[in-house]
Amino acid sequence: MSEMSEAIRELIEEKGVSVESVKQTVESAIKAAYKKTFGTADNCEVHFADDLSDVSVYSKKVIVDGVYDPVTEIELEDALKMSEECEVGDEILILVDPKTFERSAVSTGKQAAHQGLSESFKNNLLAENKGKIGEVIIGYYQREHNGNIYVDLGKVEGVLPKKYQSSREIYQKNDRIKAIVVDVKPTSSGVQLVLSRTDPKFVQSIIELEVPELEDKTIGIYKIVREAGYRTKIAVFSNKEDVDPVGACVGLKGVRIQNVIRELEGEKIDVLRYDQNPVEFIKNALSPAEVEKVLITDEEKKQALAIVNESQFSLAIGKSGMNVRLANRLCDWSIDVKTEEQAAEMDLSQFSTRKAAENLFNNSSEKENAGSEENEPISTISELPGVDVDVASKLKAAGFDDIQTFVDSFDSDSIKVEGVTQEDLEKVNSIVRDVVEFVEDDSEKTEEEKPGQEEEEEYFCPECGAKITLDMTKCPKCGVEFEFE
Repeated sequence: MSEMSEAIRELIEEKGVSVESVKQTVESAIKAAYKKTFGTADNCEVHFADDLSDVSVYSKKVIVDGVYDPVTEIELEDALKMSEECEVGDEILILVDPKTFERSAVSTGKQAAHQGLSESFKNNLLAENKGKIGEVIIGYYQREHNGNIYVDLGKVEGVLPKKYQSSREIYQKNDRIKAIVVDVKPTSSGVQLVLSRTDPKFVQSIIELEVPELEDKTIGIYKIVREAGYRTKIAVFSNKEDVDPVGACVGLKGVRIQNVIRELEGEKIDVLRYDQNPVEFIKNALSPAEVEKVLITDEEKKQALAIVNESQFSLAIGKSGMNVRLANRLCDWSIDVKTEEQAAEMDLSQFSTRKAAENLFNNSSEKENAGSEENEPISTISELPGVDVDVASKLKAAGFDDIQTFVDSFDSDSIKVEGVTQEDLEKVNSIVRDVVEFVEDDSEKTEEEKPGQEEEEEYFCPECGAKITLDMTKCPKCGVEFEFE
């Protein structure tokens, strides 16, 4: 059994299988061979030396006076030769030489041991590598099959599926491959790690290695979107006012970001500042293009219009619409890009950048009126968001500052203020209609117009036509009797 003990030690050292797992597997294999030889393994016991230097097999038998089953019983006379103190009914362990096992039994034991050890090895590998999901790992190109690249990772094998490969990258045998683990799968031969070089988290892991401010939480990453092999956009923010998050990621003379670009084989990377104000965030997201203006066209559907100079239009859209598509995903908005000439042909008067931005970007800590009480309902023209200050001032001086007065006067075309054009008045009226909700006043209605008040019904005698009331049972004029139902 010394050879078996040596094999156990090799398994523990080379395969990384636990001592208990190996002992359990060996015990199962020996019992399988024992059962194949003797028909049962219920009375088989396997003992290991403390240092695993020896493994012994015993057959537990009951001492009887007249053996009926030689596998489980032993004559008292034979037992006394082994121990003088034994008696009928006692149990005794008898050492079994494994060489007496049948050849087929040995094969059965080996098969059981191999299967048990393989299963134990696989389970250990699976448990060991499950925690590696999300980690960046380095391996070496081994082979390629159907577009999938198989990577040597040491104890386990990695696979880089075609869909997780960047279009920029070409590999040769023994090339170094860095990738992120996205899944761990058991296989017939062990465990396989599924790798990716297109996952945005891969870019995040690389840039975190280059930028210590990310590790100490001085700055943070809001979101990363990517078209692998073409362009990546990274929105970052700062937890300290005096730290520029974009500058920290780019590094002095672009050293930090260049290391990331080099790892991605030259893929373009835009690092931009995240802003809670959607208008500013959309402007930043469309970089490297310079945006002149952003209008929120539909707050609920998250739709916006970005206006750029003609020279910036192709840059804002990007090749095959990639730049604006990435900006959409980064901001979670649907962004339509137009040139200034195209925008001039559109009716944009109903869109108020300031109004939409204030409704969406309601961060009281960043406003001058922080801590103030709940806003009062808007009642004057000068309070309207987006109204021209000069126009509002002139309307106020002329007595048209009250919104209701303005609306009534506008409808009757009776507003005549020096310095205020008809176009100015129409813009103010459009803002009023968008912002102010008018409530009808019941107090001005006549008694007949008020809801819930019906005119009292009158009744007349069916015989003579005299007026009668509900409490009458006889007509006061003709005397006919009647009743109301």
